[in-house]
Amino acid sequence: MTHLTRRAGLLLHPTSFPGPGGIGTLGTEALQFLDFMVSAGFSLWQILPLTPPAAGNSPYSAYSAFAGNPLLIDLNALVS
Repeated sequence: MTHLTRRAGLLLHPTSFPGPGGIGTLGTEALQFLDFMVSAGFSLWQILPLTPPAAGNSPYSAYSAFAGNPLLIDLNALVS
């Protein structure tokens, strides 16, 4: 018999973080969130697709399955 380890996680898209451009990025806010998750005992972070949305603003109707959304780049971290 296989023994499974019980784990807990959160579903949260990076655009839900606070950010200077009105949406969050995969930068400082995401790292702070990961630190919180670890301290709270969570081990899973589920996110929605990170592609730029096409018509209808659905993350599931992207023009490419391989393109990343440039709005998720932390410009402050990129400069430094």
